[in-house]
Amino acid sequence: MSHKKNITSFTLLGILMFTLFFALSVPAWADGKESEAYKLLKRRFENLRHRLDILEKSVDDVLWYHKAGDIAYIDKVRHVAPPPRQVKNPTAMGANNPIKFYSYVFIPKKIDYTKNYPLLVFPHGGVHSNFTTYYIHIIRELMAQGYIVIAPEYRGSTGYGRKIYELIDYGGLEVDDVNAARQYMLDNYEFIDKDRAGILGWSHGGLIALMNIFNYPQNYKVAFAGVPVSDLVARMGYMPDGYRALYSASYHIGKTVHENVEEYRRRSPAWNAEKLKTPLLIHTNTSDDDVNVLEVEHLIKSLKAYGKKFEYEIFQKAPGGHSFDRMDTQLAKKVRLKIYTFLGRYLKPPRPFASVTDLVKAGYPGTGSR
Repeated sequence: MSHKKNITSFTLLGILMFTLFFALSVPAWADGKESEAYKLLKRRFENLRHRLDILEKSVDDVLWYHKAGDIAYIDKVRHVAPPPRQVKNPTAMGANNPIKFYSYVFIPKKIDYTKNYPLLVFPHGGVHSNFTTYYIHIIRELMAQGYIVIAPEYRGSTGYGRKIYELIDYGGLEVDDVNAARQYMLDNYEFIDKDRAGILGWSHGGLIALMNIFNYPQNYKVAFAGVPVSDLVARMGYMPDGYRALYSASYHIGKTVHENVEEYRRRSPAWNAEKLKTPLLIHTNTSDDDVNVLEVEHLIKSLKAYGKKFEYEIFQKAPGGHSFDRMDTQLAKKVRLKIYTFLGRYLKPPRPFASVTDLVKAGYPGTGSR
């Protein structure tokens, strides 16, 4: 580690230690309410967390070029989506303007610009998270097959400051953000085939994929939803208080599921199943410790009740739980090959994988043909 990096690390550590010491010395409560000093300190702590998120995001952005720059042109573009649902000061200048957010664009280096290529829209998971090099092997695998990929950092994502964080609209306008990312690609890259656009995502990204094909069925040729959050009503029943608070926060839904069950249903794929018109593959896992299989089973039963045609697989206690098919295990690679085969049936990538060996060559440099 360089001398400059050492100084930066020690400075951040010092700030955290001083803030913690100060926090412990300030009375948290006065007359049964949070004291003003405590509120101010808590606000500053939250701001510091967002600054650290920005730093972490900057470091991971550099890693993208290191880990995938040999096979892909990587860009980070900024575009627009609908304005916030809740505007704190509607009379302020620009209050109702579209929001601005970033998306990652990945383009294979081996493309022929005189031909057309399929597009995959790839929303990340997490209530508040972002698209990171956690997905590096999957991006490498998609590049090798000849897909163009856009990964939107929709409203509510971390690493872009408090404002974007508090614009979160889970199952709401973030779905429109992701669809706006799709439209951005069609408007700006002439070598994308507008009739071969698909969407895939895991967990919350799976929910976004589902809600996109429900709300915009004409825009997507195919979709994959892995361990998707499917029923927010049920989810609020088995998740802890801290998790539920992310939804009932004043800047988000603002009410608990008990106070407004219809709003939570509106944002849940299982309660929108009648809208399915797009070819769809769903995967879930009985040992998922995040999205309980009961949520996805509700979605599957709802789709069947409406007579919808789709494909699904319920994996029985697959090792890896919530991440079972995104890991580097042999099982994960075999499952991803199933996913790519399904997507390829509709999107026709120029270099589809024929075997796990092809997948390994693409995703894991240096492994040879093992």
